[in-house]
Amino acid sequence: MATRTDFGPPYFRDMLPPVIQKNYGQWKYHERIKPGLLVHVAESGDRLWTVRVGSPRLVSTDWIREVCDIADQFCDGHLRFTSRHNVEFLVSDEAKVEPLIAYLQEHGYPVGGTGHAITNPVHTQGWIHCHTPATDASGIVKAVMDELYEYFVDWKLPAYCRVSLACCLNMCGAVHCSDVAILGIHRKPPVINHDVVRAKCEIPNVIAACPTGAIRPDPKTKSLIVNEEKCMYCGNCYTMCPGMPLADPVGDGVSIWVGGKVSSARTPPKFSRLVIPYLPNNPPRWPETTAAVKNIIETWAKHARKHERMGEWIDRIGWERFFTLTGIEFKPQLIDDFTLAPETYRSTPTFKW
Repeated sequence: MATRTDFGPPYFRDMLPPVIQKNYGQWKYHERIKPGLLVHVAESGDRLWTVRVGSPRLVSTDWIREVCDIADQFCDGHLRFTSRHNVEFLVSDEAKVEPLIAYLQEHGYPVGGTGHAITNPVHTQGWIHCHTPATDASGIVKAVMDELYEYFVDWKLPAYCRVSLACCLNMCGAVHCSDVAILGIHRKPPVINHDVVRAKCEIPNVIAACPTGAIRPDPKTKSLIVNEEKCMYCGNCYTMCPGMPLADPVGDGVSIWVGGKVSSARTPPKFSRLVIPYLPNNPPRWPETTAAVKNIIETWAKHARKHERMGEWIDRIGWERFFTLTGIEFKPQLIDDFTLAPETYRSTPTFKW
């Protein structure tokens, strides 16, 4: 038996609701009853209702106390936070399900995000915490979801829709495999502060951190030189050295990617593909980004077949037709010129118009 310690997370099974502990690994199926409400049925006949509420990623302790009080009132204190920043109330008494939903809606908690809807976007830290962001995270997500709120609380879409945001191309926000992805991009190489480099940075580590070999030592200044032609603006060098800041208020912006998914249902998982290379940073509401995301989602919703994810719809109609329907201008930056690009090229001469 492992020795108990006073650090690290508690054993997760000690935190499970009694009905889950009783039926652990013995669930028969689940059903989506309505937006934001699921029911899981065990082999024993026990049922567990899940009420999903969208929440911000960054919350106050007062807000956490509020949702805990709601859980105490309606579901014996049992709730969980999902990986997409939703809050799920786990209710074992059916009589408390509708009163809980009514209470949440009355107090401004958005109930939804299940089934053929947009679930809460997963996103990164943004300006509030990260050191390499090209854009904000929570701010754009708030602005976008205010526009797409109806698609969170109702089943108006042909299939699941996963939206994600990463504030730089290091992509800790799952933008590589989402139906619609918002990605912050830097467009200028780092500005070197030679005094800081000499005083605080280990030059061999900075050189090794560059994935494209764009950084080399400068013996004359006892500092570094950046080959701007090779720089991919990733910010790894700034992670290793505070003397190489990358953020730029004019050059930084937002790109839009579409068509990715993790699921293997119907078709294999897909990577997201770039469709809009640059949109400006215009806080606090980011109107260009919000309009672009809404346009893509509503165009897909209008033309896709039932159960057809974004990438599956694009595969069926072809990229040429996608750009025609969405009205997005095709730009040279969308052409894949990476070293291993031939592995991803569409090698057939067939075009789908």
